[in-house]
Parts: sequence; C-alpha cells; structure tokens
Amino acid sequence: MKTRGYATAGIVAALVTLVAGHFRSTPYNNYVLLADALLHGHTWIAWPGSYIDALAYRGQHYVIEGPVPALLLLPYVAIAGTAANQTLLSAVLCGVTIGAAWELGERLGVSAKANVWLAAFLLTGTDLLWCAMLGDVWFIAHVSAAAFTLLALVELAGKRRGWLVGLWAVAAAGSRFSLVLAIPVYAALLLATDPLPQEWRIDSRRLRALALGFGGVLLAAGAIFIAYNFARWGTAADIGYTTWYHQDSAGSPTGSPFRLQYLSYQLWSFFVQHPDFSAAFPWIRPSYSGIALTWTSPALVFALWARKPRALVIAMWAAAIFVALPSFLYYVNGYAQYGMRHALDFIPFLYALMALAARERLPRWVKALIVYSCAASLYGVWYWNVFLRSGN
Repeated sequence: MKTRGYATAGIVAALVTLVAGHFRSTPYNNYVLLADALLHGHTWIAWPGSYIDALAYRGQHYVIEGPVPALLLLPYVAIAGTAANQTLLSAVLCGVTIGAAWELGERLGVSAKANVWLAAFLLTGTDLLWCAMLGDVWFIAHVSAAAFTLLALVELAGKRRGWLVGLWAVAAAGSRFSLVLAIPVYAALLLATDPLPQEWRIDSRRLRALALGFGGVLLAAGAIFIAYNFARWGTAADIGYTTWYHQDSAGSPTGSPFRLQYLSYQLWSFFVQHPDFSAAFPWIRPSYSGIALTWTSPALVFALWARKPRALVIAMWAAAIFVALPSFLYYVNGYAQYGMRHALDFIPFLYALMALAARERLPRWVKALIVYSCAASLYGVWYWNVFLRSGN
C-alpha cells in the first residue's frame, strides 16, 4: 500500500521535532495546568509560581492564551495528570503542520521535488521547529494555529466543506486569536465558484451550505467562547490580554495593548533587528528579543512571485495582512524568542503564495534562500538547546 506523501512528511517532521527537543518536557506547561483545571470543573489553574505566566484576577490565576491546545490535551491529562508532557503535543502538531503543508502543495499543483524544498523551509527555515521543539505555552499556541490554518487551506483547495473549514478556522483562532481575522477570507473563498479562482464570482448554490455549515460552526464556537469568558471574567468579552497589559511593567495601566505608537518598534523587530556578534565562540549571539525575518527567513520573499490564480493570490495576501495587523500594533514583539515567532500566525498564507509561485518552477535563487533560511533557523535551534535550555 502506497503511503501518502503528507503522512510521510508529517511523521518525519514530528520525529525531527522530538529529537531536536531531546524528548524533554517544557516547564512552561500552562496548557497542561489548564486542561487539569477544566477536568476539575473550573477555569482557574493551580498556579505553581511566578515562572508560569498566568493572569492574577479576583484571587485566582488564569491562562489568557487561546484554550485549544488545552482541549487537545484533555485525554492525555486525564490519564497522566499534571505530569503530562506538553511538548509531545507540540511535536504532533508540528507533524500535522508539515503534513498539511505537503498536501496543500499537492492540491495547488506543486511538483514533488518543489514540495520537498517548501516543506523543508517551513519546518526548518522558519520559527516552526524552534517553537515546536520547546513546546512552551506561547510557542505551542503558534504551532497549533499554523497546523489548523494549513488544514483550513487544504480543505479550501479541495472539497470546501463549510463545516470543516469552520472547524479548522475556529481551532486556529482558538490557539492564536489573531487568526479570527482570516475568517472573512475563508468565507469569500467558500462562496467562490472554483477552489482555485482566477476571478472571484459568487456561486449562489453554495450560500445555503455556507450559512448552515461554516456559519453554524462559528456561531456554536462563539457561544462556547462567551461561556468560557463568563466563567473566567464574569463578562462576555475576553479581557485577559488587556488586563495583562495593564499589569505588565512593559505595558500601561490604561488603554489597549494594540496601538499605532508600537508600529515603528514592530517594523524594526520584523525587518531590521539583527543578532549580536562576538569575537568569542559561538560568535553569533541572537538577541533575546528575537531576530528579524530579513535575517532568519528571507525565502519568504518568494511569496511576491505568486501571480495566479489571481483571486486566490489576492485572498492569501488579504489573509496574511489581516492576521499580521495585530502583531504589528502589539506592545511587545514576542520577547524571549529566536526569530520572530508572531510571524508564524501569518506565514501559512505566505507559504500558500510560495506554493503558487513554485507551480511553474523553483528558481535557484529561491533554493539558495531556502538553504540559508534553514541554516539560520537551525542555528537558533542549536543555540537555544546548548546555551538556554540545556538544563531541561
């Protein structure tokens, strides 16, 4: 029986992640603590100490990140309790991400050889492997969001079942809230007459399926999330990030954590910030606050070469820009990181554009940029393993 390419790619990626992370368990296992809390019938966690980022609110501590990874951990935590290894889920989700990326490439008409190059880039030329092999609360959220976003794109490039696109969209947004801004783009693509539209036209026959399937899933998820917010904050709105911002020394006692005044800092972080250089080993020392995409993942520029199908290209750019906006207006850049981890929220859409551009051919200069990106990002994996996480 012939093994599907996506299965092989996913298994390899998961194994690479486990080996890169030395099979360790992250100490920042907020999602394990949240899963344990949910199993005990409450939303506040048994807070073990200040090393766990959790919002102090009305005498308890709460995880403010999207809850989906905790929901995925429920069966595991039900068996292993708080000894469950959160990083194992991170490795599985990384495998799902690469498996879905491979399948997306096939559905978009990318050759097997080009698919290998692109999948290798996504795994080791972006922050994906670095985030996945650590598995910390902030990082597994990115991996989860990337996995479910790519699953949504795979479905949109295939049967376009509204309920399934809605389920993957909700899971992505429930991992990283910025992904909610991609939902209007998904709706538009579900209404299009063709899975790979050159010109966007509404297929009126799909309106009913969109309303009942896609819309139904979104409404159900919205109701569940409102109930979750009431259980935590006593209000329908999610006040977690704003309240954290008001308590954070890097934030402000008032106002929103998303402000235009932070744009210049974020532009510098995403496109300018470089590593430090030293005369002593290891010579290149990444800044603890990250390194710009310019230096870690320059192969992303190939997304600019996507031209057709025209409507799909426009849709992917729209989704990437919409999802990137919160990160470019946020008060911190994802501090304590290698590369720019917030970029993983919108990289799946750039990846789809790279795949569209690679359908005709993958130029040598792109391959060179992929090799460089992989080397630069793998350096970050090595550096964090040796100098920052060698003890756990």
